[in-house]
Amino acid sequence: MDTDVTAPTAIRRLIDMARDAEAAGRLDEARQLLARAQLAAPDDAQVLNALARRELVAGNAGAARQLLARAVAADPRQAEIWLNLAAALRGLGQRAEEMAALERALALEPRHTRALLQKGSLHELTGELRAAAAAYREALRTIPPGVAVPPAMRPAIDGARRVVAENNRRLEAFLDERLAALRARHPPAERRRAERSLEILLQQAPIYRSQPSFLYLPGLAAVEFHDPAQFPWLAQVEAATDAIREELMAVLADGPETLEPYVRIPRGAPLDQWRELNESRRWGVYFLWREGRPFPEHIARCPRTVAALGGWPRCEIPGCAPTAVFSILEPHTRIPPHHGVNNARLIVHLPLVVPPGCEFRVGGERRSWEPGRALVFDDTIEHEAINDSDLPRAVLIFDIWHPALSAAGRELVAATCAAVGSYYGSFGSGVV
Repeated sequence: MDTDVTAPTAIRRLIDMARDAEAAGRLDEARQLLARAQLAAPDDAQVLNALARRELVAGNAGAARQLLARAVAADPRQAEIWLNLAAALRGLGQRAEEMAALERALALEPRHTRALLQKGSLHELTGELRAAAAAYREALRTIPPGVAVPPAMRPAIDGARRVVAENNRRLEAFLDERLAALRARHPPAERRRAERSLEILLQQAPIYRSQPSFLYLPGLAAVEFHDPAQFPWLAQVEAATDAIREELMAVLADGPETLEPYVRIPRGAPLDQWRELNESRRWGVYFLWREGRPFPEHIARCPRTVAALGGWPRCEIPGCAPTAVFSILEPHTRIPPHHGVNNARLIVHLPLVVPPGCEFRVGGERRSWEPGRALVFDDTIEHEAINDSDLPRAVLIFDIWHPALSAAGRELVAATCAAVGSYYGSFGSGVV
């Protein structure tokens, strides 16, 4: 060879070639390559580790342990070597030593998935089921959402999930017993937040956060549903529900063409969840204001609605707000989970026509629309709407400033959005 076979890079290349040959089933070639590496560097940690792996596959835990003891002495900074040593110690039934080797591996790489899985399985073997669940939970957290698990790891991952789920059931039963008397002293409404925290702890519900698609203002409380009592002006809007409904019905009497599709996304835009509703009147709307632009003819047709909104603390964000719109969701239609564009505002729903079978979810909270009772929510938290009835559902939707945003904050948000729109030539907020 032109290259010095004793050079570290050449040794690594031989080891990699041997591993590839083994994976391809060329076992004789793999043995020959590894023998060359051993001849060139018999005390190299990686060579010793590769030789030990071969012994582990052959079921020779004792021989593997001897090789790996030499490997960690040569280079104790390789988590993979400590993990292989732990595997050899498992085969020899030396559990305390195995745990020590796993701890050394995890000290080097705290998020090493296989090391955490083996730690969990060792706790299982010793009957420490709560500790096993804790290790498995950490192992599962190292796997990013949507990432395919290698086939060889799937049985271990599935086993870890089963242990975590069973531990959650035992913990739930324990908490139910321990907290029963305390729960009995407080009505459901007062303990809702604490109960939600337990659902998240027990992995029965995900954590929902504000995730605006455009602009995020740190420090604003992300609350799914705000207490309508915080907004005294809403009483005027709710009191006008019958009049607002009458104006909407007069509009709808002109036929379905009066409405336009709410979802209008250019072809090729990466918003697959809107494919079924794109350019469809199944979610039809009649705008009074849309992203800051008034519709004079529509406003003129709905004077009592506009009058009811007279005390409305509407956002003034160029190209984004205010919006006030009648939203009609056709029977057996679902608005998929999505997020709004910025958390400087909140959204108000005034339900007008709500047949049975309609549901609205924001984050982990579900509410039923009740005609004349407004809902105020943060649409930057994942939300969805469902009409599973045989009749259309109608709601008046409009946006307001987040009550915790100062006057200076409102001015800066409006100026920022205007500047972004000017930079791009337009401000397409997409689906809100």
